[in-house]
Amino acid sequence: MREHAWLSTLLAAGAVSSPLGARDSGIYTGGDLSGCGRPANISSSLPHLVTSGGMVRTYTVHLPSNYSETQQYPVLVGYHGHPGIGLFLELDSRLDEFAPDKIVVYPNGVDQAWAGANYSKATVPQDLQFTADLLADLRTRYCIDSARVYATGMSNGAGFVGALACNDTVGGEFAAFAPVAGAYYTDAHGPDDDGCKPARDLTPILEFHGGADESVLSWWADRNGCQAPPEQQDSFNDTVHHLSWTCRGSQGVLQHYKVDPMSMPSRGPLAYCNLDSTDSSCVTAEHVWPSTEPNFSQLAAGDVPTRIQASEIMQDFFRRYTRPAAAPNTKGNTSSPVARSTSCRVRYLDRSFLEASVLLLSLLWQLN
Repeated sequence: MREHAWLSTLLAAGAVSSPLGARDSGIYTGGDLSGCGRPANISSSLPHLVTSGGMVRTYTVHLPSNYSETQQYPVLVGYHGHPGIGLFLELDSRLDEFAPDKIVVYPNGVDQAWAGANYSKATVPQDLQFTADLLADLRTRYCIDSARVYATGMSNGAGFVGALACNDTVGGEFAAFAPVAGAYYTDAHGPDDDGCKPARDLTPILEFHGGADESVLSWWADRNGCQAPPEQQDSFNDTVHHLSWTCRGSQGVLQHYKVDPMSMPSRGPLAYCNLDSTDSSCVTAEHVWPSTEPNFSQLAAGDVPTRIQASEIMQDFFRRYTRPAAAPNTKGNTSSPVARSTSCRVRYLDRSFLEASVLLLSLLWQLN
């Protein structure tokens, strides 16, 4: 899993000078510890219920295999895409496997969506409040390190991660963000958008996308006080492009992976198309969770594995950052609410087959 160790090296660069560490303001030591000392059922996969905004909302939790109620653990919250539930993201991203040291949380959106889109049933304030209520509930159940809480998400869920990063209350609960294939709604009108008020002057963001949203990236570079242009390193025959900005003297606070679309068959279901194919009958797709092995989002898009493993890369990024204690450069109130190469051939399955497979898995999970 570490054949291309240079990815980890790039992400680790500058870790000793992390802008959110203990050097100036200290690491955040607040947070409810009432869940510490409380035995947890590690094998339980039943949803947790929490009342938020007058609605009963749900989330599931995956604990480290060696979970101890006397040790504080970092938390990773993953927001699924639309239409979907937390289980879909869990199966697609395999975050449980790549974040074995973290408590991984999969919340469920209202009507299988997160706030911000024109199809969303919940409002942004409602989903922000749910996130705050979820974290509060989580801290009463498990032993949480509130200085190390992170967020990721896919597509519509990644768009909501953007809303979190733009929020100066609930967003301040998180130390870093890693949206994947984001559909952004909140951050839509430039770096000084009234709808985007980050909790701190430096907001660590690692973004993955098949096609870079250059406007959103440049706005975050402006907010973070980053130098332009970013450093860029291309790899895998110029199919993966890594951009890294130095922001207020700290390298890598803002990072982006543009993953060029791989080839897929345009000749109908069950056709084959090699990763390295130059066949002109192959077309491209790119709205996926980058993975070196087949996953559900790739199958849904008719795509094939990518050159990088997003779930692995983001863990190296998260390890660089902790939530700081309150400091003069802190905005708002934050007390509130590597890569593996493959040349395998992948069978192209139509969407109905994928949806039936996911539905079956969902039913089996609910019966577990």
